[in-house]
Amino acid sequence: MPTVNDGVLLMDTLWEPLNRIGSGLGIKPADRLLLIRIGTATLQFYRRGELVRSYVISTSRRPPSNIKNSLGTPRGLHEIAERIGAGQPPGTVFDSRVPTGRHYSEFADDKADSNLITSRILWLRGLEPGVNLGGEVDTYGRYVYIHGTSREDEIGRPLSAGCILMRNLDIVELYEEVRVGDWVWIID
Repeated sequence: MPTVNDGVLLMDTLWEPLNRIGSGLGIKPADRLLLIRIGTATLQFYRRGELVRSYVISTSRRPPSNIKNSLGTPRGLHEIAERIGAGQPPGTVFDSRVPTGRHYSEFADDKADSNLITSRILWLRGLEPGVNLGGEVDTYGRYVYIHGTSREDEIGRPLSAGCILMRNLDIVELYEEVRVGDWVWIID
């Protein structure tokens, strides 16, 4: 089986099922893809089918789930629906997607330990009706993001309440490379 480091072979292995999902939904593949593997806690960024960069991430403390209020990281094909936070300094805390103007180190320890949303937000929208789009399985309605965290030292372990967490400088770097409409495929 291909390894995470073998980006070309891994993408070749996964490209066919990914394209089958997209064509079944009547959507054309995006030039950029974020492949999130829950089991290995990795996010791989592909441009035109070639691996650009791989990142260590954290996903939910709970089992993967697409169901509302499960607090699990949702599986399936998504797109970046919104990009939030351009120009904010790394470590800036967001409250309801609005920058507070404060770095997470400025918060009391108990608040900073609660896994604050920091640096940048990539808000996800499911593309598969009944799987991660609509009703009780709507990723966008669950406010599932890829974002920075105040708990960078714990990246790589299950940590979130459903979101995908990245180190602050990593999410800032990735944010500059991706656009609204880019695909995000979350698998086990």
